Amino acid sequence: MRVQLARQLLDRQIVDVDGRLVGRVDDIAFAVDDEGYPYVDGLLTGQGALGQRIGGRVGRLLVAVADRFTEDPPAPPLRVPLATVAGVDSAVRLRCRAADLPSSPVEAWLRRHLIERIPGSHRASG
Repeated sequence: MRVQLARQLLDRQIVDVDGRLVGRVDDIAFAVDDEGYPYVDGLLTGQGALGQRIGGRVGRLLVAVADRFTEDPPAPPLRVPLATVAGVDSAVRLRCRAADLPSSPVEAWLRRHLIERIPGSHRASG
């Protein structure tokens, strides 16, 4: 059976177990096992991952913008381990909550420097 990962995964929404949007699949992370066979290790989401996938001027711009909105550039993409994926249909559905995943450095920076300064933002639910 031939699997076309790009068609099956790239640009699909990633949705947690509660139906909350986590992001989009911007790239696929591969690893190599002890016998030398490649396998999908996880899904990557975020401006940095998308910029590296697109390449060229637009890709470099996306990476630069992501790096600008982090405390410690370069901004690593959010890595979603393949073990957390419950299934793939019109979206990639996770078996965990978004809060259980590592936070995106860009999202954390924006929350700290922008969102928290908005009056009443502390009352917003997660």
